[in-house]
Amino acid sequence: MTRVVDPPDVGKGIVGAVTSVVGRIGGRNAVIARSLGTMRRGAMTHADGVRLAEAADQARNLRIPFVFFVASSGADVLDGIAALHGWGRAAEAISRCSGVVPVIAAATGPVVSGPALLLGLADLVVMNSEAVAFVSGPQMVAEFTGVEIGLRELGGVTAHARSSGLCAMEADDVEGAVAELLEYLPSHTDEMPPLSSMNDPVLRATPELREIIPDRKSASYDVRDVIRSVADEGGMSELWPRWAGQIVTGLSRIGGMPVGVVANQPRILAGTLDIAASQKAARFVRFCDSVNLPIVTLVDTPGFLPGKDLEWRGMIRHGAELAFAYAQATVPRICLILRKAFGGAYIVMDSRGIGNDVCLAWPAAEIAVMGASGAVQILHRGLGPAARADRESEYETSFLNPWPASERGLVDMVIDPSDTRIVLCSVLRQLCTKRELLAGRKHDAGPQ
Repeated sequence: MTRVVDPPDVGKGIVGAVTSVVGRIGGRNAVIARSLGTMRRGAMTHADGVRLAEAADQARNLRIPFVFFVASSGADVLDGIAALHGWGRAAEAISRCSGVVPVIAAATGPVVSGPALLLGLADLVVMNSEAVAFVSGPQMVAEFTGVEIGLRELGGVTAHARSSGLCAMEADDVEGAVAELLEYLPSHTDEMPPLSSMNDPVLRATPELREIIPDRKSASYDVRDVIRSVADEGGMSELWPRWAGQIVTGLSRIGGMPVGVVANQPRILAGTLDIAASQKAARFVRFCDSVNLPIVTLVDTPGFLPGKDLEWRGMIRHGAELAFAYAQATVPRICLILRKAFGGAYIVMDSRGIGNDVCLAWPAAEIAVMGASGAVQILHRGLGPAARADRESEYETSFLNPWPASERGLVDMVIDPSDTRIVLCSVLRQLCTKRELLAGRKHDAGPQ
């Protein structure tokens, strides 16, 4: 196999905009690379790309997290095609870190063109209010599409936090945000996440959760309240909070153990799954699996969001992406069904069929193919209002509860909501030694 060799004189005489060092962030060792946006607007030379690639390789060899702070106007025009080759080298090296060490990127200013793609290779991206990231700028967008758009509207932190899903966390103090994330993560894939001491008792009851599910079936509640109730001292670092709000993803601790939490959010679109929600949850599940974080999934969803445009844009592929991510995950997986768990959405939210380790349910859980209204409409067409109401009541009594699923072994335990934290802590301790022997293969080719 022929390998391209860099010419020895490429980039000579051009001062680099990237520095790297083995240092500490928030008490954790990491390889830290910085793109100096003040030097020729951070234009990346070939030497900068090579330096960034070497930093990523160093992190992988030392088996410590790789963190890079970037502000760049793109490849350096003065360095020509060699500059493109340099950031390509960086992209290759960062890709090799994936699944070996955590990779966190922090955008601290404009990140334009090719270097912007490096943000997409990171596990998590932090952006401050000055950050702007795009592949094609406003001028090119206007020339090709005729649409006039400003820098921040096109690629500011709000655009990437709400629409693109690139920004996992917004923070003016990007170093503090990176340190916060590293507290939950191991240094490398063969290490367990760091346990922490806590003042929150493992045997703390959660009686407030008995009242959180509204009596009216169509009423909503904030699933973040459930997470805070069971988490150590109510703590959670939410990721992608403004993207696909009908699903909540975040890092937390339960019983001193770092976990990843995935939860349907009934307050937004009733917790239904669409393309963005499926992508968000699938990406987070894959990330948790790569860094050995147990996954706790809280389920309350009536199904997938219907729509012609959603189907045409690939709802099947992206719904399958979430099922694929869970099915492949080898970390401890606990599913807790809070209320509604209907149809295909129930399956892809880490059901027993997808392979969870433990499935729990509250007494109010409704586990079924669909709700009572839809089922009666299919099974008993043409009934009058009174007869339809009677059939719906019968269906609710017979099927909209956790007991049929429990009888079939699809739910391991129906628990009192006030015991939720106690049970979760106990199950996590039991599963902490879980290991799976993975069959050797090149790589998967799952839906995307």
